[in-house]
Amino acid sequence: MSTERQVSSADAHGIGGRREPVATYRIQLTPDHGFAEVVEILPRIADLGVSHLYLSPIGRAVEGSTHGYDWVPPPGVSAELGGIDGLRALRRAATDHGLGVIVDIVPNHTGVADPVQNPWFNDLLRYGSGSRYATWFDVDFSTDNGTDGKIALPVIAADGDLSPLSVDDGHLRYYDHVFPTAPGTSSGTPAEVHDRQHYRLVPWNSGLIGYRRFFTVNELAGLRQEDPEVYAASHRWLFDLVDEDLIDGVRVDHPDGLWDPQAYLRRLRGDVGDRRLIYIEKILASDEDLEPTLPVEGTTGYEQMRAIDAVFIAPTGIIELDEVHESITATTGDSAWLHATERERKLTTVRQMFPTEHRRLVRAITHSDPSADVDAIADATAELIAEIGVYRADYPSLRSRLLDTAAEIARRAPALASALDLVVQSTASPGAATSRLAQTCGAVTAKSVEDSLFYRTARLVSAQEVGGDPANPAMSLREFHARNARRARDWPWAMTATSTHDTKRGEDVRARIALLAQVPERWSLLVRRIWSLAPPPDDLTGYFLLQNIFGVWPVYGAVDDTLRTRLRAYAQKAAREAGLRTTWTEVDEEFESALDSWVDAVTTGDAADAIAGLVGEISASWQAEAMARKAIALLGPGVGDIYQGTQWWDDSLVDPDNRRPVDYSRPEHHPKAELIRVALRARADHPIAFGAGGTYAPLPTEGPRADHVIAFVRGADDDDPRVAVVTARFTHSLSAHDRSTTSVTLPPGTWTDAVTGETLDGTAHLAQLLAPGPVAILTRSG
Repeated sequence: MSTERQVSSADAHGIGGRREPVATYRIQLTPDHGFAEVVEILPRIADLGVSHLYLSPIGRAVEGSTHGYDWVPPPGVSAELGGIDGLRALRRAATDHGLGVIVDIVPNHTGVADPVQNPWFNDLLRYGSGSRYATWFDVDFSTDNGTDGKIALPVIAADGDLSPLSVDDGHLRYYDHVFPTAPGTSSGTPAEVHDRQHYRLVPWNSGLIGYRRFFTVNELAGLRQEDPEVYAASHRWLFDLVDEDLIDGVRVDHPDGLWDPQAYLRRLRGDVGDRRLIYIEKILASDEDLEPTLPVEGTTGYEQMRAIDAVFIAPTGIIELDEVHESITATTGDSAWLHATERERKLTTVRQMFPTEHRRLVRAITHSDPSADVDAIADATAELIAEIGVYRADYPSLRSRLLDTAAEIARRAPALASALDLVVQSTASPGAATSRLAQTCGAVTAKSVEDSLFYRTARLVSAQEVGGDPANPAMSLREFHARNARRARDWPWAMTATSTHDTKRGEDVRARIALLAQVPERWSLLVRRIWSLAPPPDDLTGYFLLQNIFGVWPVYGAVDDTLRTRLRAYAQKAAREAGLRTTWTEVDEEFESALDSWVDAVTTGDAADAIAGLVGEISASWQAEAMARKAIALLGPGVGDIYQGTQWWDDSLVDPDNRRPVDYSRPEHHPKAELIRVALRARADHPIAFGAGGTYAPLPTEGPRADHVIAFVRGADDDDPRVAVVTARFTHSLSAHDRSTTSVTLPPGTWTDAVTGETLDGTAHLAQLLAPGPVAILTRSG
């Protein structure tokens, strides 16, 4: 625990107890939707039964920011959102409605798109290594950094032409970019002034950058939170909010980007106290558990979202979708292909997108052994990053994974054995080699998998999600229940995400696309029909986009101009992220224009009728399974997070589409909203069954479609069941006869349906349980 700061007596002793979470409601704040606007919608949010508001970053950000992750110092509450007084008013109003407040904090990086707006970064550029902030940023001042010790800023054209430079009011200007100049250096030609600075403007594609950044976003510079002075300066405002009791918890953005996330989180816990909730945005691999020693409530829940999605995917359909994918794209898109392609993408990414970070990693490893083969160390670390399979492996519970991976690579490539030994030795304890390997690995993984590979294949795109596992998209009931029992035991307060501001597709879109695994033959016929009516300019791109178009297709009516415009924008982003026919830096305008025309073609005429036909056929099953997923997220282990607007049907795609303003004037009596109210009321009435010490157990099912039933009970302990949940999967093939001959055995006692008030005991047929709706929520009354 940190001793840097005295926590309040209330925090230290837990006076009054902590506000235990029931569910959170995530709100994306913008200058047009700040604290005052949130106050106006609080009655509607509180009516759902959630316990906490969960706010996107509230700090001062770069002018015009629509998300807040590009915050700028000095840290403080954003005036554009309403300032500290606006936050106080929101806190009072939230308290009146029985709601706590969780805020998103961003320790890993700060916004530097306009250095003038960031006094810390501006001072760094002005004074270089002599700046008081020189050690606050992770800057490469080494003489072999490619710019003779100057800070490389990749902003100029690929040809390196500096002729657009100008000097104005003591600043260097390159088009819209404005940079400070060192004292006494602003006379002479622009080129001469540039040469006198502590930084050097280099081509955007040079592979040079002088500071650690967030992934490949040059406009977000990493901060060295391992430095106590940096930590204090960037967190003081947060502690003021804690001391004034304006917040109940924090969500820590991307802690894996930090030098030592474990030390950071221990210090943060010591400073905010045990009464405050701490959630971390941590992406876990499918075979990775959260480090058990972390002093947090849990992650923001991508791993649970993956499990919920997977249990609704029909495994037999995946085999047939393999065949459809291969016939269209000439690749299988199966597990073997995905693993091989992921490795290739990581090797390419580390060398093309992160050469500076990779060189610094190699330098950290060879620092202790100047005689080491630099090229071999570079190859060894690249192979490790490509094979390790997790964001970072320096958590204690993952050390064995790094060792096993290194040993396997050495067996496959004996020439790298000695280099791998040095890497293993160098990372045996905390230090530069350990942290740089971990930081580089996480950034490479994100950029090569989520932002590249997941746009280059399309077997079933609903599984190609942040934290997803498209190689093994389906999950058995046995595994699902076992995972939930472990989660209830180990991380009862962890969040459960279903949609976020970072998901590639919203929860309802994924639910509909996943149904394709239940109707693969019908889907194959539709694909052939579309290809005959409107062949796409690229088969893979078209097949990828068609699934997403199917996922957002209106249940009633046709695609309108608003949705068609959104689909064109999505098609452009998806194609550029894939980087196969067009990219962000080398735009193929002809191809992108052809994509626009194709989107128009498939959303009109006979092609549109064909898509609408299949959407209509599976509509009832889609709505039932979307509701089932929501209920499991809210009543399964963990704390359900409701992303803004998802109390209604939501057709969001990847950002910025999923950050559109929400229309809160829509009817409150929507099927999803009603389900949320019922679920959260049952949870609030039986808190002991859902918190620390609460239990999770599957319910026995029998009959010809027992495998279609998802049924579980939450209890105060194994002998005290309180709330039962029964729903169904693979519903497209679940007939009335199946429902009447498949049963669920309830625990002893009298059980009351939370919607109808009907009482049940013993064994009940699925037809009876699900007659009122797609989910039965039962509470024990005796």
